[in-house]
Amino acid sequence: MSVVRSVVTGVGAYLPPQIVTNEDLSKIVDTSDEWIIERTGIRQRHKAADDQAVSDLAVEAARQALERAGKSPADVDLIIVATTTPDLTFPATAAIVQRKLGAGVGIAFDVQAVCSGFVYALSVADGFIARGNAKCALVIGAEAMTRLMDWTDRGTCVLFGDGAGAVVLEPGEGQGTTADRGMLGFALRADGTKQDLLYVDGGPSTTGTVGKLRMLGNQVFKHAVINISEAIHAAAEKAGVTVPEVDWFIPHQANQRILQGVANRCGIDEDKVISTVALHANTSAASIPLAFAHGVADGRIKPGDLLLLEAMGGGLTWGACVLRL
Repeated sequence: MSVVRSVVTGVGAYLPPQIVTNEDLSKIVDTSDEWIIERTGIRQRHKAADDQAVSDLAVEAARQALERAGKSPADVDLIIVATTTPDLTFPATAAIVQRKLGAGVGIAFDVQAVCSGFVYALSVADGFIARGNAKCALVIGAEAMTRLMDWTDRGTCVLFGDGAGAVVLEPGEGQGTTADRGMLGFALRADGTKQDLLYVDGGPSTTGTVGKLRMLGNQVFKHAVINISEAIHAAAEKAGVTVPEVDWFIPHQANQRILQGVANRCGIDEDKVISTVALHANTSAASIPLAFAHGVADGRIKPGDLLLLEAMGGGLTWGACVLRL
C-alpha cells in the first residue's frame, strides 16, 4: 500500500567561528582540561559572536540544507525552529528566519522541548507533510546556549556551546515497509515532575529575566540512560525494526559517558555512534542535526542508511526517532 513519508533531502550545519577551549575556560573558572575531558569528553565548544542572534545561526544552517536539497527559500512552506534560546520572546525565531531567508508566506513557528526539541520538531513536521499540509519543510535546531551560562558554575558552564543544524523534509512515496525512505517511527516523552533536575531560573512571567541554567548532573545522567533507552526501543518497535539493524546512531551530544551508557544499554556497537561532543559540546536542540550533518559530510552516513536519533533535555523531555535517509 502506498504511503506518504517525510524524507530528508538535505542536511546543513553552522558553527560560529569562535572556538573556546577547555584551557580558555580554566582561566575564568576553577576547572582544567583534564577535569572536563575525564567527566564529559568535551575538548572545545563554539561561541556565537555578540552580534549573532540564534536566527543568524539558523539561517546559515538552513541555506546549506536547502542547497544540498536542490531547493530555494521560495520552495519552503513550513519552517520549524527548535530552540530554547530564541531571539525574542516573540515573534517566533522561525518567523525571523523566514524573513531573513527571503522565504514566502507560509507556516513558521518554534518548538520548545530544550535538548529534545529537534526530535519533537521532526515529529511535528512529519505530521504536516503526511497530511499534505506542507511540501517543503525546514526543520532547524539552533541554540546560543552560552547566553544562559553562569560562568562561575564549573558544573554547567563547561558543558555547552552554540550552533545550528537543519534538515529539509519533503514528501516521498513509500510502500509502508521498513525499506521506505523517510520517517519510520517516533517515541516522545515528558515528565514535568523532574523539572528541578535541569532548568533555567528565569522567565518573562516569573522573574522578568532570562535566567541562568541550573542542573543536577548526576540525577540527569541516571534518568538519561534509563529513559532514553526505553524510548529507543519504543521508536524502533513503531518503525518495525530492531535496534541492531540500525546503521548509525545519532544521539544528543550531551556527554560522552551518556552516549556510551545508552549505546551499551541498547546493545549498539560503538562504531555506529556519531559523536561530535568533543568538538561541539552540548548545543541542546542543535546537537542532533549538527552531528547528522557531520556524519553526512565525512561520508559515513549515506542514502539508504537506517538512522536512530535520540535526545533528552529539561522538562524532563526525551524522545527517539528512526528514519531511513
